Amino acid sequence: MARLQRTLSLGSVVLFGIAYMTPIIVLGTFGILAQSTAGMVPAAYLAALVAMFFTAMSYGRMAAAFPVAGSAYSYVRKAISPKLGFIAGWAVLLDYLFLPMAIWLIGAAYLASAFPSIPQWIWVLAFIGVTSAINIVGLKLANGINALLMLVQFLVLIAFVALCVHYIGGDASKPLWSIKPFFNGDMQMPLIMSGAAIACYSFLGFDAVSTLTEETRDPRRTIPRAIMLITLIGGLIFVGVSYFVQIAHPSFQFDSVDSAAYEIARNIGGDLFVSIFLIGLIVGQFASGLSAQASGSRLLFAMGRDGVLPKSFFGTLHVRFGTPVNSILLCAAVALLALKLDVTTSTSFINFGAFLAFSLVNLSVIFHYWIGGEKKGLRELLLFLICPLIGLIADLWLMVSLDHLAVWLGLSWLAIGVVYLAVLTSGFRRQPPEMDFQEAT
Repeated sequence: MARLQRTLSLGSVVLFGIAYMTPIIVLGTFGILAQSTAGMVPAAYLAALVAMFFTAMSYGRMAAAFPVAGSAYSYVRKAISPKLGFIAGWAVLLDYLFLPMAIWLIGAAYLASAFPSIPQWIWVLAFIGVTSAINIVGLKLANGINALLMLVQFLVLIAFVALCVHYIGGDASKPLWSIKPFFNGDMQMPLIMSGAAIACYSFLGFDAVSTLTEETRDPRRTIPRAIMLITLIGGLIFVGVSYFVQIAHPSFQFDSVDSAAYEIARNIGGDLFVSIFLIGLIVGQFASGLSAQASGSRLLFAMGRDGVLPKSFFGTLHVRFGTPVNSILLCAAVALLALKLDVTTSTSFINFGAFLAFSLVNLSVIFHYWIGGEKKGLRELLLFLICPLIGLIADLWLMVSLDHLAVWLGLSWLAIGVVYLAVLTSGFRRQPPEMDFQEAT
């Protein structure tokens, strides 16, 4: 039997995870975060980092207990129940299915700012069409350009921060070090938590390295450590970058809140840099959208193949290309919702699914290690009950802090999942089919 080779080290896994998170997104969503927090974007990222830290701890614990692909779905299914595992998978599906929409919407908003004579919907359709065509042809083409695209976005991110520091240094009224981005004298926790609920969008993907379990050396130790490092490094990048951008542009008023970093790039670097920045951001969004659509379509294919979704539609591959064309086209059709939604609502809607999955993973740690464990000393109390409870409460708090429309859309998605589970299990009398993520990855 053919097996994947365990060749990946801790450093390789961490680099994969950070690249998957697409760090340049901190600039893509800066405007909506600045507006929602009244100019305290770093505070929102810091609050999000604290919440994600405890959730990452729980993911690490469950990855050590169950070193298999499937992430939240597998952890909840094995630790609590198959039915609740299905709900976790349904929440993850929301992320996978709608994430390309948000990615392309952000990219289209920036292109519309650069080329105001071209309607934004044209850019949305262009993103959808090009990425769908590449994914239908196959992943070899996509993988071949992804490494170069990631390098470009990291270089642009570094240049953006450097120009922010240079810009601040040339203005005596703007000190390089200030507490105002974290505490402006009139700090309102609801504003910061509302921003943190959006900021968590930037962290999506920290758990993606669990899919590399079969290719990682000593995965029971390496994967948990990688998840923690990815969360911490990513969080520090987001807090640090947003701090310097906030100092360079302390106002939270923009010509277009969805493409605020375009305006800031022009202020700190002029016309030449704003063009470079736009290229970097669009490259980052294109690469991210390409990967997100590929991942989402393969999740739909796996669910169809295993009978979780209708097999005749989702469980088939194209004869010539060997790709799940129906699933790719469905992802493209869902992305058309970007024509009717703004960036705030779309990212918040996706975060609802993430927070639901995160909450269930925290709950899984309590069930597997505390309720199901034999030792219940002080160490176990702290690691297996108190820490995951903090993560659970933080995730639920962030969930209710989301945009109200996003909460209602998320609850509607959850209700559809519960109804579908009832049909799939003949009124909850049978267990739902189990997905084989090893084949899917």
